[in-house]
Amino acid sequence: MENEEKKPRLKPIIEGVETLSLGISMVVAVLIGVGIGLGLKHLTGAGWTLWIGVFIGVAAAGLNIFKAYSKQYKEFEKLAKDPRYNHKKYLEDSEDDDDDEAEKNF
Repeated sequence: MENEEKKPRLKPIIEGVETLSLGISMVVAVLIGVGIGLGLKHLTGAGWTLWIGVFIGVAAAGLNIFKAYSKQYKEFEKLAKDPRYNHKKYLEDSEDDDDDEAEKNF
């Protein structure tokens, strides 16, 4: 009974919200970049500085994608090492046995 109390109840919900927030963070990053670009345009008077801000926003969105990918990759590596999901070794052994039998017949 004590173990049930120690397990966080909201952990699956928080993990789901975290993955859903990737799209929101991308949009917000681009909007902030556009805001920076508009601020630079207002300060300098040069129209091309808007594109600097847009580039900063898109780069920040790309960084968010990379961070999410890295986190998911680490989780999948843990699953790959789990013996319950590691069937690759057994599949390779059975394929080798089939090839040996075919070679003996010729």
